Amino acid sequence: MEPPLVTRLRERFATGVVSVAMPRGEVTLELPHDVWLESALALRNEFGFEQLVDLCGVDYLSYGVDEWDTTVSSEGFSRGVEGKGMGRFVWGEQPSGASVAPERRYAVVVHLLSVRHNVRVRMRTFAPDDAVPAVASLVPVWSVANWFEREAFDLYGVVFDDHPDLRRILTDYGFVGHPFRKDFPLIGNVEVRYDAERRRVIYQPVTIEPRVLVPRVIRDDARYATSAGEAAQRAEVKK
Repeated sequence: MEPPLVTRLRERFATGVVSVAMPRGEVTLELPHDVWLESALALRNEFGFEQLVDLCGVDYLSYGVDEWDTTVSSEGFSRGVEGKGMGRFVWGEQPSGASVAPERRYAVVVHLLSVRHNVRVRMRTFAPDDAVPAVASLVPVWSVANWFEREAFDLYGVVFDDHPDLRRILTDYGFVGHPFRKDFPLIGNVEVRYDAERRRVIYQPVTIEPRVLVPRVIRDDARYATSAGEAAQRAEVKK
């Protein structure tokens, strides 16, 4: 039997999709972008979700695709990455391999809390245009969304319509690009250093190469079985 909240959400939001992640019972309400703001108002006024806990952007480029070759060498290390996966390229290059664009790339996810009813819900919507991802601002509903939306704009490039002060909040003035996008190089596009001749800090094209950490894959670890066997032997000796 599904929780009463799930039933109410399905009845109230006919255009939305409600899902429950088990075993924790996390409820997600996915909504079309054109009813994002009015649905937020309904969740606050009709369902009692008076508190917005978190808001973030999501880039689904390469979502669910594993770029690692999981076969291992004799030393137990993975054989590495094939091609230029997400972020593993220099500025100006394009990713290769797992770079198929998803049907919908950018999403906004919101976590809400009802203190009165002691329940939580997750809201999600996808931006209709990947070139300029934009959704309605939730600041008129929960004022705390202000800085969360500025962060999502800064890091993912999501534009929030009717936001009162949509400016970058984490990156530097004049920063180019959005660093949490999957097609943004892990090494960035410029680096900062102090120029002794000019006697000031300057920006220059990044000179380091992308680096890939190679994980160690442990197929069979006998330490736990050995420890359990030793503990059993000690217990037998004490008898």
